[in-house]
Amino acid sequence: MDDDYYSIESILSENQKIQCTFKIDIEGMGHLAGGDEKDIKQLTKMQLPLWMSCMIVTMDWADWHIPTPFSSRVRNALNAEAKSVRLSSLVGAGGLWYGFGRSLMEKMLQGAAAAEMSRILTKAFHSRLVEVIDQAQHFGALGPAGGSGQSGDSAQSFREGLDATEREMFALAQESAKRTKRWYETSDRATK
Repeated sequence: MDDDYYSIESILSENQKIQCTFKIDIEGMGHLAGGDEKDIKQLTKMQLPLWMSCMIVTMDWADWHIPTPFSSRVRNALNAEAKSVRLSSLVGAGGLWYGFGRSLMEKMLQGAAAAEMSRILTKAFHSRLVEVIDQAQHFGALGPAGGSGQSGDSAQSFREGLDATEREMFALAQESAKRTKRWYETSDRATK
């Protein structure tokens, strides 16, 4: 994910919602809640985009809570069997779980909490990477028929649970397997 201002991945990651609880009354900002209220009252809970939450928390107007995609329940599931967790269903906007975690880590967390988030993201990525590459190699080696029928359905089902970053790696590894197979079949080595 780019840190570029115009990066679609960055925009989508920073648009993920975070639960905020307001510490004070804020006049004229009730429209953020999406209702008819003119003001935000103290102890009001709202789901706000990460980019807005960052500003509101920095100004000490609200406290925030770790979002559901990074809750202890999800962390326990990742520790138990990382490859079975459907990261794409944890966040909307194309399944940018790693991007959301990274944005959260960089903008909202500090010290030990930021280090813990980094550890969670890195461990999940490493735990899932072997399966992503293995599945991509398998479906890439199937050749032209690999994208249709029962094998294609299985590949599609597997990919649906992947984060956008993992889907990108899956596609690259799958293309690599197809090219390797094509090279092997057309080279002199195959005839010997």
